[in-house]
Parts: sequence; C-alpha cells; structure tokens
Amino acid sequence: MRLNDLSPIKGSRQKRKRVGRGPGSGHGKTSCRGHKGQKARAGAKKGPGFEGGQMPFQRRLPKRGFKNIFKKEYELINIGDLNKFEAGTVLDVNSLKEEGLIRGTKYGVKLLGDGEISHSLAIKIHKVSKKAREKVEAAGGKVELV
Repeated sequence: MRLNDLSPIKGSRQKRKRVGRGPGSGHGKTSCRGHKGQKARAGAKKGPGFEGGQMPFQRRLPKRGFKNIFKKEYELINIGDLNKFEAGTVLDVNSLKEEGLIRGTKYGVKLLGDGEISHSLAIKIHKVSKKAREKVEAAGGKVELV
C-alpha cells in the first residue's frame, strides 16, 4: 500500500448540493425552496424567538426587579483558603492569582471571614469584611487595603 492508494471510506464523502443549475440536476427551477412563500425569498430568516407573529415568550413574561449597571463585583476569597500559605508570607493580588485562588481582578479582591486561620499573614487586598479582619489580626497577621 502506498500513499496514492489511500482513499476515504465509501460513503464518507458526499458531493455538495449544487442548486439552481437547470432541470437535469434535479435541483433546478425553485432550487429546493418550494413555490413562493417567505422561505422561498432571499434573506428570509426570522430571528431566534420569532413565533410566527404571536407575542414572543420573552415579551409575554412579566419583568421584575432592577439590574444595577454600576455594581462592582469583587473576586471573593475566604480566610480558610489562606491556610496553604506559610506563616509570615506577604500576600497580594499577584500571589493569589499565581496560586489559582482568583482569576481576573476587574474591581479587586475581597477577603471574607468563612473558615479559620492558624498563623500570621500580611495581606494586601482591596476590600475586607469586618469578621475576616478580626480573624487575621487575632492570628497575629495584618490586613492592608490597597
């Protein structure tokens, strides 16, 4: 067997359908679109959610609540996640990112008080909850806001 003997498995490759090339092709005249109607026209595609003129589902549903477009969403870290660092380590956004605790920092990082910490750490971060600050300082560490 040589490279020039290789061929695809029978039936795995099909010719593409060439429409509008005369009656002998079997796909002539209306080009497989049927007679008249919206779908026979050029550019005739209704968008997603179109229900034939009926009021679309997303418009039938009642709208509730309020979406604050100015809300700042912080990356969240809990105190319990910081136990993997050694005592006396200075933590900042870059070291947290390298360790895989946070992804991006659009508005910054906030430290929350869930969990316990057993040793002292110096943490430089954008926001901290009151409970988290108390736990870090009780363990002998300090929190500095950036």
